[in-house]
Amino acid sequence: MGSRKKETQERQKAYFERGLKERLSFLAKKGIEPPGIDKDTLVKKLRANIRAIHDRLKAIAGNERRTEELAKKKAEKAAEKAAAKAVPKDQAEKKGKSSKEAPEEGKEKKRKKEKGKGQDQEKKPEQEKEQEPEEEKKQQEKKPEKKKEKKQEQETEG
Repeated sequence: MGSRKKETQERQKAYFERGLKERLSFLAKKGIEPPGIDKDTLVKKLRANIRAIHDRLKAIAGNERRTEELAKKKAEKAAEKAAAKAVPKDQAEKKGKSSKEAPEEGKEKKRKKEKGKGQDQEKKPEQEKEQEPEEEKKQQEKKPEKKKEKKQEQETEG
């Protein structure tokens, strides 16, 4: 397989073209006419090599064009990303302020109890204070009922 460098291909093409000219001049001096020259195996081989190199040069040019196009697209995407990052930062700052305010409000509603004696406990809203005695009464009522049920179950089993 030949080299993929453009310069190398051009040098090889020039080499084969010189060889073809030399062969054609040699055959002309010998007195061979054009139909006979076209049948000469060395001439066929040199022309085939020139065609192959010509095709390789076309492929190399196509690759160069494609590379340039991809580089342009990459640069455009980078510019778009930079522009897109600049816009969301402004929006993110606006959103960030409003989103930070919302959790603060939520924290005020949901205060946790601190356990332990001697530590400063947070004050609970009045509603929570009112609900606690009701809940405690319900739980106390349920506890004796559960104890009675367990005793009855044990007596029936035993």
